[in-house]
Amino acid sequence: MATIRRFEDLDAGQTARRLVKQIYELTSAGSFARDFGLRDQIQRASVSVMSNIAEGFESRTQALFIDYLGRARASADEVRSQLYAALDLGYITEDQFEQAYELVDKVSRQIQRFIQYLIPHSQALRVHEDAPLFQPTSANDPTF
Repeated sequence: MATIRRFEDLDAGQTARRLVKQIYELTSAGSFARDFGLRDQIQRASVSVMSNIAEGFESRTQALFIDYLGRARASADEVRSQLYAALDLGYITEDQFEQAYELVDKVSRQIQRFIQYLIPHSQALRVHEDAPLFQPTSANDPTF
């Protein structure tokens, strides 16, 4: 597994980025685009997933990073909830719902696995900027 130096190197960060793109595409057309409240809320929640991963990655301690990852996961749950509202209101099709739901569920699971990986190291201070922040020690370490 490659050394992780930036949040963009995390699988969860990459998935969160795809989620933002998909949510913006879904909300840019039809009735969804005209429902300013729900549209803006689901867009903000999806961006919050990615933003909290990024902000946490640059935090001072592992414990703080875990806290930000928890916030990212909560935002993913918010997106999931809002997808149900969009489906029930007829703003998206069942297929669109399934595709977006699969992506938000994936990022949520990735974040949770990363949290579980970091918990044993939660009291550690972050390393200096030039060193890798996370480098798995064996082939059994999870992919994030």
